[in-house]
Amino acid sequence: MPTFAAVDIGSNSCRLKIATVQMHRLKTLHEDREVTRLGESVFQTGVISPEAMAATIRALKRFHKAVQLHVADKVRVVATSAMRDARNAEAFTEWVRSTTGWNVEVISGLEEGRLIHLGVVTHEVGARGRCLMIDLGGGSCEVTLSDGGRIKAMASMSLGAVRLTEEFLQTDPPAKEDVARLKQFIDRELRKAEKKVGTPRVGLVIATSGTAAALAEASGHVRRGRSAKKTLAKKRLERVGELTADTPDVRRLADRLVKMTNDERAAVPGIGPRRSEIIVGGALVYASLLERMGLKGFRYSSLGLRDGMLAQMLAEVDLRASVHQKMESERWAGVLELCRRYGIEQRTAEPVREHVVQLFDQLARVHELPEEYKLWLESAAMMQDAGKFMNHQGHFRHTQYIIANSEIFGFSPEQRAIVSALARYLGKTRPDPMDRVMRAIPIEEHTHVVRAIVLLRLAVALNQDRASAVVQLRTHVYPKRVLLELVPGRGGAELEAWSLKKEADYFREVFRRELFVEVA
Repeated sequence: MPTFAAVDIGSNSCRLKIATVQMHRLKTLHEDREVTRLGESVFQTGVISPEAMAATIRALKRFHKAVQLHVADKVRVVATSAMRDARNAEAFTEWVRSTTGWNVEVISGLEEGRLIHLGVVTHEVGARGRCLMIDLGGGSCEVTLSDGGRIKAMASMSLGAVRLTEEFLQTDPPAKEDVARLKQFIDRELRKAEKKVGTPRVGLVIATSGTAAALAEASGHVRRGRSAKKTLAKKRLERVGELTADTPDVRRLADRLVKMTNDERAAVPGIGPRRSEIIVGGALVYASLLERMGLKGFRYSSLGLRDGMLAQMLAEVDLRASVHQKMESERWAGVLELCRRYGIEQRTAEPVREHVVQLFDQLARVHELPEEYKLWLESAAMMQDAGKFMNHQGHFRHTQYIIANSEIFGFSPEQRAIVSALARYLGKTRPDPMDRVMRAIPIEEHTHVVRAIVLLRLAVALNQDRASAVVQLRTHVYPKRVLLELVPGRGGAELEAWSLKKEADYFREVFRRELFVEVA
């Protein structure tokens, strides 16, 4: 069975998780973590310092050895907030590539939140109801409202623990003026989140990452007004792996931490020497967020971004895995949302989608494309007219830009680049390896992309007269030729036949077969 590795290059720490597939589920083989503070210098100067780069590279070298030892079939490496902000991010990604051979994918805050959500709902049954998820990392904080395992709303804020420490808390203990400015900044960011998430009425709040774990454990030790019996019961609960924290306890803890020196914070059980340096900002965010949204507290989960990455890798190779259906549903919902946003009528796009699926299935011996290209083609078929929202003239260029730069849940930047290229070359322009659009796609995918473009052009040609009934299609594949037989709709099929014949030369160029068109 395949083995996957997920590497999360965060603003505070780097994490590795390796898992293998057993009975359509993931079984963890190895985990590793190293605090590298990649974002520390970024939030001060806008660039990653050489020291932070070197520390991260050392950790990634160790991860690379572990990945080789476990013979991972696929490795995905993502970077988050610090890399999004760093002006020299490209230099660091090149260093990673030259050292490990890995390509680093810098993901957006919303994609980060989506992957965390996917990891949690895949492994935690309780998270499949209505709940709120909070992930406060080193550079950003993502808040996700989930219902039935689906994302209902999400907000990404610049409220990471390392970021806040570097930007606001320069003294030990923090100066009152700095704390006041920090609280104002937190309130401003939370107001933005409220516009997207509102005041969620949920029975379960799940918090991930190290800040949440530290707050949950530390708040139990500073709890006031609780009986010894309840405190003992709480500790027993924590020992079996379920850390929780109540909102009043988090607020009391945050107010105490603000007045402590770093050494005093490090002595608080659950925080420790490394977390103590950045815990104040994180504690104030949690206290303000829980109070502002009327939440009673949270439950800590050790799941996170790397678990979502592994779940997505499983979904992409194991069609029988439960997470596969969830991923497909999530991706399609993202496509339909983009269509809605740019005024695309599903009624007019759906026939193109149906025809490209039919061509993909019935011409499989001809195009030999990987199975995932069916979804890429369906998505491009639905979104091909998005560019008309900007301008009908040259709308294919606008469509490509919209798809490539939009946040479509479930699609990585590379996958969006592929889908955008499919939609780009539906006019007179043909794909060229030196085009800016094609250069954004890995060279090994170029042949697949060109073949997929031909299929989509055929599907578009089959839908020229949208005012009439849809033309039915029969395909016949022979060793040296392909015959497309059209069954006319209410308005005939002459225009569609003419449009298909115009594609015959390009079809022959790509597939080395003749294309014939007949009207039944």
